[in-house]
Amino acid sequence: MIKIRDISKSFGDKMVLDGIDAEFDQGKTNLIIGSSGTGKSVLLKCIVGLINPDKGDVYYDLRNFTEADKEVKSEIRREIGMLFQGGALFDSKNVEENVMFPLEVLTQTPLGEMRDRANDCLKRVGLENVNKKAVSEISGGMKKRVGIARAIVNNPNYLFCDEPNSGLDPQTSILIDELIAEITHELNITTVVVTHDMNSVMGIGENIIFLYKGHKLWEGNHADITNSGVEQLDDFVFANKVMSKMRNS
Repeated sequence: MIKIRDISKSFGDKMVLDGIDAEFDQGKTNLIIGSSGTGKSVLLKCIVGLINPDKGDVYYDLRNFTEADKEVKSEIRREIGMLFQGGALFDSKNVEENVMFPLEVLTQTPLGEMRDRANDCLKRVGLENVNKKAVSEISGGMKKRVGIARAIVNNPNYLFCDEPNSGLDPQTSILIDELIAEITHELNITTVVVTHDMNSVMGIGENIIFLYKGHKLWEGNHADITNSGVEQLDDFVFANKVMSKMRNS
């Protein structure tokens, strides 16, 4: 479980996050949703330590990450897997080498074991025969699956996904959502997904927080979201449903 308490962040005179409280449950897909510019990605960066909040605390289980010393922060970071919005794969490395990368920098695992682990993860995401391919040779959806394999190669306790469906067609997006949910439940990890995709929200949103102009306005699950009674959330849901229909038509 991850808990955040009173997280606030400003850039200059602009308040981006204002007193955010939330809990992200283990074994569930936890979603942070909202329109562009609402602070979703900034909140994610505060949680993983890429940005220091101006105020507030982040807890990984019982460990206060915000106030932890260097050793404890390094320990927690070794337990984190990240799926980046753009994939962030290395063009200079083949698929297998990309998946092995976290093991190379975070562990002392022998090369043979790293390769075995990388290929086990590729098999888990349905990519058994692409390990020696160049990144330029695979599709966008395959790149996302390689990114997921890399994110889980170190057996993380916490998985973060930043707009995992960005740039993908609707059918591939559904496959990626299902894969994230399957891995979350199978490995019993704490997964946090930043998205504005209503298909993801309705498909895998077991625990959801809605941000609006840096404030948390609602928390619930996909079954409750259409009856939230929150005007800004209703507008977000309706606008995204319309956009989804337009993309699918």
